[in-house]
Amino acid sequence: MIDALWITLQLALITTVILLFIGAPLAYTLTFKTFFGRTVLEVLVALPLVLPPTVLGYYILLIIQPSAMVGSMWQVMFNQSLAFSFSGMVVASVFYSLPFSVQPMQQAFRAIPVVWLELAKVQGLTFKETCLHIIFPASKSGILVAVALVFAHTMGEFGVVLMVGGSIPGETKVASIALFEFVEMQQGDDAWLLALILLGISFVMLSIVYSINKKPLLTGNMDQ
Repeated sequence: MIDALWITLQLALITTVILLFIGAPLAYTLTFKTFFGRTVLEVLVALPLVLPPTVLGYYILLIIQPSAMVGSMWQVMFNQSLAFSFSGMVVASVFYSLPFSVQPMQQAFRAIPVVWLELAKVQGLTFKETCLHIIFPASKSGILVAVALVFAHTMGEFGVVLMVGGSIPGETKVASIALFEFVEMQQGDDAWLLALILLGISFVMLSIVYSINKKPLLTGNMDQ
């Protein structure tokens, strides 16, 4: 149980960090940029919300298997298979939790008054300075919500990680899979304890989300 929880925690932390760096540019692009194919990109980002996890996991597995281009390149570079590995689960988790990162940030970016961005241009601020002094400070609530949601969502993943990583003890067996196996083997005490731990983590993370959402979304100012 301890190993499964530790693997799950590592997976959640790594996925959250990766999606913090991927989600912010994506959310910025979808919020402030107009380009051909924008709707298609938004649909692709949101697709994991409605797509069955096993379906998403199946397609990711097809992409990362050793006979596929991505899988074979990984095999050559790192001399190990991406399928049924911890790294493969990270890839799957990034795709599966992507909308939980992008959408809260989009909402926060959309709430920024347009006049703030216009003033930044008038004052000659560079893109980097605008992000550091206006966009990110004003959107920190949305960014924190995204971090909490991605972490909580990854902690509870089952179908995607099972399809991509399997159930290898000490390597790819996450807490949700361990819980399923405890129930299957009628180990009631272990199942109860693990379910309680996951329930507690989910409760804490959602409490953080709701606490953040009670605060004003815009917390930045032009003097920063």
